[in-house]
Amino acid sequence: MTSDDVRACVADLPRSYEVFVRGRWKFRVKQIVYIAFSKDETLMGFAFPKEERQMLVETYPEKFMYPRESDMRFNWVVARLDKLSPREMEELVFDAWRMVVPQRVAAEVMASAADGSPRRVSSGPAAPRGGRRGARTTARPAP
Repeated sequence: MTSDDVRACVADLPRSYEVFVRGRWKFRVKQIVYIAFSKDETLMGFAFPKEERQMLVETYPEKFMYPRESDMRFNWVVARLDKLSPREMEELVFDAWRMVVPQRVAAEVMASAADGSPRRVSSGPAAPRGGRRGARTTARPAP
């Protein structure tokens, strides 16, 4: 997988846009970053529930790694793009996006997805956005 494959997957997700910050490409919904590439675009950081992070990294250490120490407080994990299958990448990207958009927006996209699409059958529940309307999640904030 490459960063261009990820861009193609994200292209039609509502409210998502790409930015270039400090030499790195990132995808945001409003000001919340849900995908960020390393400068050489071989690693992809993405929103992922903190509660499940250890299990993911320890189960698949060849594919996933912990974020840097300063990012451990966020719902964030890092993947080696060359180790991901297309389906796996699509599921991770879609679930990361689901963590930062309103639930009704995610539900609309899921309802309109084709059968068998990663957008219809996701790998698991996205973490809830939280309490009050417009509240920030603990996904990695934009710098």
